[in-house]
Amino acid sequence: MSEKEKEKQAVMDTTNATTSAASLPDSLVDPLPPPAAKAAKNGAYNYVQVITGVATLGALAFGYDTGVIAGALPYMSRAATQGGLGLTPLTEGAITAALIFGAALGSFIGGRLSDRYGRRAAILILALVFFTGALGTAGAPDIALMAATRFFLGMGVGGASAVVPVFIAEIAPPNRRARLVTRSELMIVTGQMLAYVCSAVLAHVLHDPAVWRVMLAVAAVPALLLWLGMVFMPESPRWLALHNREDEARAVMARIRQDPAQRERELAGMMAATSDVSEATGLSELRTPWIRNLMLIGIGLGFVAQFTGVNAFMYFTPIILQSTGMGTEAALTGTIGNGVIAVLSTLLGIWLITRNNRRALLMTGLVGAILCLMGLGAVLQLMPDGTGRSYIALAIIFAFMFFQQGMISTIYWLLMSELFPQRMRGVVTGLVVAVMWMFNAAVAFLFPILLDWLGGETFFLLAALNVASLAFVWHFVPETRGKSLETLEQHLEARLSPAE
Repeated sequence: MSEKEKEKQAVMDTTNATTSAASLPDSLVDPLPPPAAKAAKNGAYNYVQVITGVATLGALAFGYDTGVIAGALPYMSRAATQGGLGLTPLTEGAITAALIFGAALGSFIGGRLSDRYGRRAAILILALVFFTGALGTAGAPDIALMAATRFFLGMGVGGASAVVPVFIAEIAPPNRRARLVTRSELMIVTGQMLAYVCSAVLAHVLHDPAVWRVMLAVAAVPALLLWLGMVFMPESPRWLALHNREDEARAVMARIRQDPAQRERELAGMMAATSDVSEATGLSELRTPWIRNLMLIGIGLGFVAQFTGVNAFMYFTPIILQSTGMGTEAALTGTIGNGVIAVLSTLLGIWLITRNNRRALLMTGLVGAILCLMGLGAVLQLMPDGTGRSYIALAIIFAFMFFQQGMISTIYWLLMSELFPQRMRGVVTGLVVAVMWMFNAAVAFLFPILLDWLGGETFFLLAALNVASLAFVWHFVPETRGKSLETLEQHLEARLSPAE
């Protein structure tokens, strides 16, 4: 056997070893090491958790910026003489959707930046966008400038949504990937909950018609912390390997994987996955049948995640509650419960996702969402105005958030970090997440108009769309649990390539 053939065989052997280990349950991946080795291994994993914690500050900023509009809108809708911007249902939808259209562009640009310059560099740039965008929205003097600064801020939100989960997935051990990546979703809903809490507290304390400006300015804090933290974080070893920087990838792996055998297995898998890539991958490769099919599945998942109607509740819960007869400050306080339920549900989802298949959880969440939407529509259509109607509606919204955040959103962001091939993970994730943000924008723009026009029937429409989403997941979405990223790529290529 020639030296070249021996080297190729060694890579295949180590890659197969990685595959075997990554396919086992968490408890069986590694035998229990001696106490000293176990302590060292825990030290490496703790460092991975530190990296994850810093990176997910981007998700926290994402969550705050998307959630704060729920508290700000009732004040922004007031006349200019009362400290607001004089919004109508049309301009409410436009200002809410401006951030989301910006997120669509930002996710695409962020994905391209992360493929070209690195995940870490992209996150540093996004932190600056978050910071300047937050201050810009807080100082916007009119509707036009508010929409423009919200669009710019949205570019940071979209970029973070595309880059942060990928970065975490690429540094995570295969048997810990789900629980680490889903922390990004936890930080999103935590950011949204903090936005609700800050909005309610500021509204009760300041009693200022322009309190919404303070609500928006607070978003600059997590942006600054994200930038400061990422300065000290390493680059993704998979991105380094893809760009033929093996020595640097090895140095990073030495810090995040204590076991030398595991480290070498993963490095061999990374290098094997990139050995056939002779130059930077362009958009033309999207014409490859299996990659195109995979991208279409990703786009379909974006429809599933957004047309549950989740952001109708995240952005407009105070307005929904006001439509049932609840006062403004009471509606803002009730929205805090929405955020708390979202955080608790995501924590439960992280626990469930390590023990159950992705597809089963996603379909369970969709069934629950359909039932909640139908129930809310019935309450708004059939019950008279009053306290009982308001609190029953709020309880149903809480139940909806349980299914959405615990089983649908959590699975969506995890799949976005797992599905796409290493050599163009950033750009494909960016494209797919960009389309998801367009779906989000459609919901944000149309919902206040539909609610004003159709009332409770709006939720029956959303329920029907979720039935279609359930059929899509059943027929097309693959299971990704129990595989390393490299093994999963091989599996999906074999499954989605056309038969010869």
